[in-house]
Amino acid sequence: MDDPTGTIIFTTVGCPHYGFDVFSTPLPSSLHDFPSSPPLERRLTDGVSINYNAQFVGTNNNSDDIVYVSERTGSSQIYLGKDLLTSTNTSLFHDRPVVKHDRVYFISAREPSGTPFKSWSALYTEELNGSNKICRLTPYGTVDYSPSISGDGKLIAVASYGSRPWGGEFHHMETDIVVFRISDPENRWVVCSQGGWPTWAGNDMIYFHRQAEDGWWSIFRIDLPSEFNTLVSAPLRVTPPGVHCFTPAAIQGRRQVAVATRRKDDSHRHIEIYDLELEKFFPITKVLNPDFHHYNPFVSPDSGFLGYHRFRGEQDSAETGMSETIIPHLNPVSSPIKTLRMLRLNGAFPSFSPDGDLVVFNPDFDSNSGIEIMKSDGSKKWNLLDGRIAFCNSWSPIEKNVIFTSIGPIFDSVKATVQIARVSFDLHMANNQESVVKPKIEILSKEETGNNAFPSCSPDGKSLVFRSGRSGHKNLYIMDAIEGEFKGEIRQITDGPWIDTMPSWSPDGKLIAFSSNRHSPANVNAFSIYLVCPDGSNLRRVYVAGSEGSEEVDKERINHVCFSGDSKWLLFSANIGGVTADPVSVPNQFQPYGDLYVARLDGSDVRRLTCNGYENGTPAWYPRDESVLGSLCYGVGNKLLGQFDEPLWIKCDF
Repeated sequence: MDDPTGTIIFTTVGCPHYGFDVFSTPLPSSLHDFPSSPPLERRLTDGVSINYNAQFVGTNNNSDDIVYVSERTGSSQIYLGKDLLTSTNTSLFHDRPVVKHDRVYFISAREPSGTPFKSWSALYTEELNGSNKICRLTPYGTVDYSPSISGDGKLIAVASYGSRPWGGEFHHMETDIVVFRISDPENRWVVCSQGGWPTWAGNDMIYFHRQAEDGWWSIFRIDLPSEFNTLVSAPLRVTPPGVHCFTPAAIQGRRQVAVATRRKDDSHRHIEIYDLELEKFFPITKVLNPDFHHYNPFVSPDSGFLGYHRFRGEQDSAETGMSETIIPHLNPVSSPIKTLRMLRLNGAFPSFSPDGDLVVFNPDFDSNSGIEIMKSDGSKKWNLLDGRIAFCNSWSPIEKNVIFTSIGPIFDSVKATVQIARVSFDLHMANNQESVVKPKIEILSKEETGNNAFPSCSPDGKSLVFRSGRSGHKNLYIMDAIEGEFKGEIRQITDGPWIDTMPSWSPDGKLIAFSSNRHSPANVNAFSIYLVCPDGSNLRRVYVAGSEGSEEVDKERINHVCFSGDSKWLLFSANIGGVTADPVSVPNQFQPYGDLYVARLDGSDVRRLTCNGYENGTPAWYPRDESVLGSLCYGVGNKLLGQFDEPLWIKCDF
């Protein structure tokens, strides 16, 4: 069968602004007077791409002595110093690499789980002798995260989800701490339930994080008996309540552990060292960079250096050139399908102009989000509309200067005033001037009808399908694309006490795809794909996670569905791949909302397009021959600000 072709453009929440680099600072033998002088901080990665989750390979504090994850190739790959481990590039996702005894251990999603809603994340290892032979250590059917190697290199600890089906968590992962011998990975020892991010202190002690009964994320300790697979005593809480502590890194030879913290009086995550004997925290990164988030500490084997990753900042970027301070409007992302090109947009809800030369999108969802227009090679953009909350755009397929959008609060109730608008503008002005494009805005929906949103234009440009809450429930309607409902016809095509939303009209005009929870109206998270003819007939569900009546299908959370240019494929974001990376270790993301997939109209031939720790969504499929796009322009973009949120479920107001 033919593969899907063309170009996909989509959004990733927060990621364009990360600008992560790996940094290190000397770790003094005594912390009592730290810092006795201004501490030194060294950047160990390229200052350009997103680099994170490093470990020291040796005791040198330089860029050649770390193993880490970098996204400079368009997906998360493993680098040893400046060199890519090319044998790992058959997968789009890698995480938490560590080198021990000339082997690299890492998490990868290189093999599908074969089961809907089960993560692909598993532990693999490879010799660093150029053999390119990769060995899986996680049993098939099991999910593992966050490996750590014992001091003698004989034991591995992981945060494991085991073989149980994904429970649907959208906050932290309910993993267990599992230990096994490298020589016998099938013989697994569950040493503690409910724990994550293990780190070895020597050969018989493991620190890890978990949320304590009082609500504070804290570091706990397990002391392992000398005999493998025997009863383990209850874990001991190490850090006190009143401060969140997570992602620990044991400091070898000391009764100290480096942790990431969140405190009530600080809006940023920082790296601190907790001394177990003194029962005292020593701040590290707040002295260095008080206004940046710092993530996932790691310590050199001789305890001489402390590492972490953070937003690189303007000063760091200036050291290597101006290009690092810019987020290109479009960035290429690795695609698992050779015939499909993927581009990450610094914005949301994109839609292409009829000739494919321009893209309209929303730069943000705040009170001044507005609408922007950009050349489809990312070379230039203009502000079309600001000062209003606008979201979800549909460019008229027959009018080069007409865009349909929603104006109003994006996540409000059925009664909130959200209106469908027709926005027309002078395209010649947009092509020839750097100034704001002055649009003409025509409201097409009546104010008293409540929440009207997510317009999609028919291929003949005459009609709009949209979601409306005017009946008290969110269903789909079609109205005249020029006159709206004031003078033109409006008709309802779906009806019921559920949520029908995010409709998309197929390019051949025969079908409308949308998301709905009509199969489980009481569950506001249970969205699946439905198809309906424009006259309201032949409504049917598209099953992508299992067959009708199976246990899995009602766990689907599928949104942002749209069609390929030939109307043969559906593109959508979904939760069917489970959780790829530990959510507590990254900025705010709702990962399971947003891996991108394609499937045929009957739900068959499902292909996963993204596999990362991010929330991806609001995709659009390029309507023309992709050769029109040409090469992307990287010289212009928005300023890299490093603005992103902590996970919203980490609360500091107890």
